[in-house]
Amino acid sequence: MREAIFITGGGSGIGRAVAQRFAREGWFIGLADIDESGLAETAALLPQGASWTTKLDVQNRAAWDQALAAFVQASGGRLDVLFNNAGVAHGGPFEGNSQAEIDQLIDVNFRGVAYGAQAAFPYLRDTRSSVLLNTASAAALYGGAGLAVYSATKFAVRALTEALDVEWAGDGIAVRSLMPGFIDTPLLHTPAHAGSNQSKRDTVVEAGLEFTPVEVVAETAWEAIRSPKLHHLVGKTARRLAFAARWMPGRLRKTMVRSFGVGK
Repeated sequence: MREAIFITGGGSGIGRAVAQRFAREGWFIGLADIDESGLAETAALLPQGASWTTKLDVQNRAAWDQALAAFVQASGGRLDVLFNNAGVAHGGPFEGNSQAEIDQLIDVNFRGVAYGAQAAFPYLRDTRSSVLLNTASAAALYGGAGLAVYSATKFAVRALTEALDVEWAGDGIAVRSLMPGFIDTPLLHTPAHAGSNQSKRDTVVEAGLEFTPVEVVAETAWEAIRSPKLHHLVGKTARRLAFAARWMPGRLRKTMVRSFGVGK
């Protein structure tokens, strides 16, 4: 019986790349997203019979239960990996973030991850030697100016990952996170924040930061499910930030103050 992975945010970006990577290894792929056309596009890239799709709003706890029950039935009773990947991004000065932006960040990026983990637990426990893999971010290494709420949600995902890895160890479930820097996915092609005409991607380019290919994230995901390491950095930005946050936090703060234009 082939191994099975359920991927949220599977309609594009990281979710699509991870689906392709695991499909190459012969896994059965569950794809979930609110974007049904994106789901169809991803499924079309996978071998025939290798995938199962469902529309899922990760903010809906009952929908999680229904989706996972149906997927496990389709997979022959297995859930080897739940990839909690769906997310949204809004930035800009904190005082300018709208209530809708703040609520969506918290509800999708953290509440959705927590709901997914809780809904998946019995299936992961029954499969054994299973993995809960969460997409955190390099923003979970040090609070990012201009990304206050987004960064806070990713710190929450990091904390959940660490706590559940301990809680679930006795149930045969490993819990891991991915911490990518900037990945050029559709998530970056939306406005940086409400009222902005500049895309998130343009903001990254202006800052002179690099993009990590989505295929690198997918390869790291494949490695992470077999690794004893808890958090997995992806890309140069993430590695540099991790080093600075650990060894030079004062200098990192001063750099952020200058780059954010304090005093201008």
